[in-house]
Formats: sequence, structure tokens, C-alpha cells
Amino acid sequence: MTALTFDLPPRLEAHEPPEASGRPRDAVRLMVASRADGRIEHARFRDLPAHLRPGDLLIVNTSATLPAAIGARRADGTRVEVHVSTADPDDPRPQRWIVELRRADGSGPLFDGRAGERLRLDGDATLDLLTRSTPNGRLWHAQLAPGATLAAVLARSGRPIRYSYVPGRWPLSYYQTAFAADAGSAEMPSAGRPFTAELVTRLIAMGVVVAPVLLHAGVSSPGSDEPPYAERYVVPATTARLVNAAREWGGRVIAVGTTAVRALETVTDDDGTVAPGDGWTDLIISPERGVRVVDGLISGWHEPEASHLRMLEAVAGRALLARCYAAALEHGYLWHEFGDSHLILP
Repeated sequence: MTALTFDLPPRLEAHEPPEASGRPRDAVRLMVASRADGRIEHARFRDLPAHLRPGDLLIVNTSATLPAAIGARRADGTRVEVHVSTADPDDPRPQRWIVELRRADGSGPLFDGRAGERLRLDGDATLDLLTRSTPNGRLWHAQLAPGATLAAVLARSGRPIRYSYVPGRWPLSYYQTAFAADAGSAEMPSAGRPFTAELVTRLIAMGVVVAPVLLHAGVSSPGSDEPPYAERYVVPATTARLVNAAREWGGRVIAVGTTAVRALETVTDDDGTVAPGDGWTDLIISPERGVRVVDGLISGWHEPEASHLRMLEAVAGRALLARCYAAALEHGYLWHEFGDSHLILP
């Protein structure tokens, strides 16, 4: 159980990106919390260089966001929406995917899918539901019709996944980070969203090192009755060497997002040594397991009892994390992918 149970008022949900009101991405708020002394500071994301130091190593996720929501029609004519989550870890064929079936307006999942059911996707491709990927039927193993490719289908008819707290539709570019290079995430690795090219340049100029990992994020966190699902990751050899070197020179390893933590910790030995690797990870990071190489974390704000809070507790400690969330609620920080940010330092 996490120490964080709270009510999130609708007024603290970010309903649109900051650019919609003429502000740059790095204008969002940033709470800075230090485990060393328990201090909490309030800043703007553009102030990040003041809270890092030369020799720190930022680990960023280079996954780009897919237009992973697509309309579909059931055999009886009912309109639904399909959210494409990840490639199927049990089957390497390019037509096999893990998908979520949702109401036509995207407002919630549907649990009445049937094995063998055929959906006709917008753009006229078909998708067959094969077997349940989760016991409750929220996620399915599914297969595109032979000859169809997901990239082509989504490029033609897909759109970014959005939830009810974002009433407007925004272009796919609003769901990409400054580090996006390899398309594959169902939902944006949003901790990296506030970075701008100018901010990254300032960080590099002051001696902060930036190193990439890749983790293709699936649809939103599993429910309480679902096991965490596997996601594809790559930790390049150069990144592994930089992390190990940073530990030698006294730099702090700061992960940008829970996805970067998951990828990096997957290839970290008990003694904190990092090796290159790629594949599928189902690693669960909890306070009991702890983190072995990540010293700090840049994150957004997570919903009550979200599974990611367990990871944040592993990085921040229970008492400090609870104080941070209480302060975020008190000071009106904004939640979700277009919201404010949180920096946890060791």
C-alpha cells in the first residue's frame, strides 16, 4: 500500500497544454524536493538548471508517441474506440498487438469483448480479438488483417489517446517530447514534455550530461486487479557506460520519468552496475525493492493510488513524498500530461 490516498479535485486537472494560452512548455510549475534535508521549493521548469549541477546525468526516454487511438465498428454496427497499447510480447509478428477496447467517446474501457470478434477500424482495416491479455478483459491480444501494418493504419486514421479531462483535440506534435525519436508509445512519456531545445542547451552548456534510453509506454497504468504488463525497452551501451562513469565521478543519475527509471533499473545489477540491454521488461519498482542506480527523478503528478506512486516512494521515501503531494494539492499544482512537474533530488 502507498501512503498516498487523496482526492484530486477537477480544478487541478490540466485540461490543455500551456501553449494553448501562449506559454512555452517550460513555463509549467516545478516542485523541487530534497531527500537530504527534506526541503521543498516551488519554481518553474525553466529554473531546472539552478537545481542541477555539473556532472549530473539526465536519463531521457526517446520514445515518440503514436496516434494510438482509432475508431472502430463492431459487427452489429456499434461504434467503439480502440487504444493500441504495445506490440504483443508473446508474438513477434508485426500484425500482433495488445489493445484496449473503449466506448466510442473514449470515456471508459469496455469489458464485453469476445474472442474471435472482428472490429472494422476506421480506414477499412480489420482487427481480430484473440485472447484476453488481462483477466478482466480490459486488454486483448489482437491481430491486424494480413498485409496491414499498424504504422500505416494509425498514420491514416489514428489520433493521440486522450481522456475526459482533456476536452479539446490537439495535434500529435503536442504529445511529443523534445527527445522523441522512435515511435512506439501509446501515451506520451510526459515527464519529458516541459523540456525545450533552449533548456536542453542551457543544461548541456553548464555541464549536465544527457543520455538516452528507450521504453515504449503502453496505455495508462493497470488497474488494481491487473498485473503490470511488459513494455519494450533499450538501454544503449553508451548510456550504460555513462551511468557507470557518472557514479565514479560523483554525478547524480536523474531519470526523466518513470519509464526511464523502469528501463534503467531493468539492466542494473545489485551493486548498481549498469549493462546495456534490450527486450521486454515487467519490472515492478516498489519501496521494498528500491532503486539501485537512480538517484533522483523528474516526474509529473500521479493520480491517487496509481501504481507509479510506489516507484516514487522508492525514490523519495514515504514521508517526503506524502509532504510533496500535500503541498501540490495546497498550492494548486496541475496533474496529468499537460500539467506541472516534480523534481526529487537525493
